[in-house]
Amino acid sequence: MVNHVLAALRDYRVMTLAVIVQARRGSSRLPAKILQEIGGKRALLWCLDRCRAMRSADVVVAAVPEGAADDEIAQIAMDAGYFVTRGDEADVLSRYAKAARECGAQTVMRVTSDCPFIDPVVCDRLVALLASSQADYACTNLPPRFPHGLDCEIFPAALLFAAERHARDPYEREHVTPWLRRHRRLSKACLRGPGGGLERLRWTLDHPADLDFFRACAEALGPDAQNASLAQIAALCLRRPDIVAINAAYIDEARLADPARAPLQTAPLSLSDAA
Repeated sequence: MVNHVLAALRDYRVMTLAVIVQARRGSSRLPAKILQEIGGKRALLWCLDRCRAMRSADVVVAAVPEGAADDEIAQIAMDAGYFVTRGDEADVLSRYAKAARECGAQTVMRVTSDCPFIDPVVCDRLVALLASSQADYACTNLPPRFPHGLDCEIFPAALLFAAERHARDPYEREHVTPWLRRHRRLSKACLRGPGGGLERLRWTLDHPADLDFFRACAEALGPDAQNASLAQIAALCLRRPDIVAINAAYIDEARLADPARAPLQTAPLSLSDAA
């Protein structure tokens, strides 16, 4: 079946790009974390709005679990003008596939809602890489050389649907793309981040200390915080080690030690390129 899908994608180009953001209320370490406010704005909307700033995105979708517990998440996204779909909470792979079908996506970019600093320029560069490399799958973290919280992945919707049909491992169902990342017949490309220690910066929202970090960044950046670039936020972190220290205890060392590498690698993206 995968061979058939690959044959149909030989002349594939990036079309009808849906940025699908998985969003739910549940969180064991920081309850309702994406409903928390950063600089007077909910973390969920930081992520969705920065995705909407992409030049190449046709639609930004909030893929929200079914059930009353997540109705508030869905309503906030709808009130802000986003396309909202509802699906299975535990089987996130099926939720993504349902969202892709409902919005008519031909290409899917995966982003998680706990990334308030997701960078639209980096995301657009990843879109361009998928097209130029002719890869089946592209991402920003094989290896991880961007700050933790700029992770995104892109792939044809047809391969997402193939994963939905064939993935059996519960881990593959919960995390959406492991089936794609592990498949030996799928070609993979990585937009290589600047590295140089920036990969140790923690820009993801999972612990109370992460929320304190984002609030400190928003206060320091002022009115420009919502639209701040990778380069601007990195510059703040470099000149304010006190802010970086807020959540440094939660740096994911296992992520940094992961030996997985995409066969196709770009030259490292410089901060000036990402500005």
